[in-house]
Amino acid sequence: MEYYLGIDAGGSKTSAVITDRTGSIVGKGLSGCGNHQLGVELARSNIDEAIQQALHSSGLNRTDITYALFGLAGADREADYVILRPMIKELGFAHYDIACDTVIGLRAGTRQPYGVVLICGTGTNCFGINPQGKELQCGGFGYAFGDFGGGSELAVEVLRSVIRSWEGREESTLLTAAVLDMLGYTSVDTLFHDFLDEGKRIPKDLTKLLFPAADQGDLVARRILRKQGTELGLSARAVINRLQMQDILLDVVLVGSVLTRNDGKYMMPYIQEQLTDGCTLRVLTMEPVAGAILLAMENDGLVIKDEVYEQLELQLSIEGKNSACVKI
Repeated sequence: MEYYLGIDAGGSKTSAVITDRTGSIVGKGLSGCGNHQLGVELARSNIDEAIQQALHSSGLNRTDITYALFGLAGADREADYVILRPMIKELGFAHYDIACDTVIGLRAGTRQPYGVVLICGTGTNCFGINPQGKELQCGGFGYAFGDFGGGSELAVEVLRSVIRSWEGREESTLLTAAVLDMLGYTSVDTLFHDFLDEGKRIPKDLTKLLFPAADQGDLVARRILRKQGTELGLSARAVINRLQMQDILLDVVLVGSVLTRNDGKYMMPYIQEQLTDGCTLRVLTMEPVAGAILLAMENDGLVIKDEVYEQLELQLSIEGKNSACVKI
């Protein structure tokens, strides 16, 4: 029997899943941060811990694993792979590969071996692969390198809008009362000077305030979310154009708590505006680790059958996510 190991190692947690060739899960493991950019030894230790848990629960050894696929946050550039290759090699698997976590997110969200993924959680990223296997990443390195948004930067936009409204440079906004309540201030004036005097960091949780404000018709909140959607759409369009996929049917997979909150209604229309005919927006409904399993199987030469997708969808579905899609 062939067994496949999938790893999803992110900034907060690392998931390990072992399946047989039918997609039936035989072992699972969970540990902490697996992003080497937050500490190489920490990441290695947590990845190994998740693997050990999965092997223990399955009753298997490392030599029983036919192929392992490591989906790793921070695996963006050659400088990262110089660190990651020896780190993953030390884990002792005969057949394995390494991919960025954006790649496994894409593979988990579509039944096609090609397409585009848009990520908007703490940060933003976009990745695509065409039918010929050519890959391209657009973004993922922050505002100074061309990106806009993600939870951390949207929180800045929220506070900035409150300050601008207080100063009269922008219209009044429901975000003002929401921010003061969340941060425990009685006035914007007090907040303004306290943040400056104490050098306080802007809490990323402020991003969550955009959605209830937008639900109540707040124009400032809706404008911020519209810009985020447009910027994500521009990233996807750039990848589609550069990979020459303008004339084929493809899925654009949507990943991340900011992007999919409120069923994506404040961003999806503006993403769609930037895309070519034939694109289908799909909200990720399976855990990204499922994409690592699928890639491990494909790297081993398997042709993925519908039954495998159905097994993984049954066992690794994201709670509360429907298989929503929007045809353009």
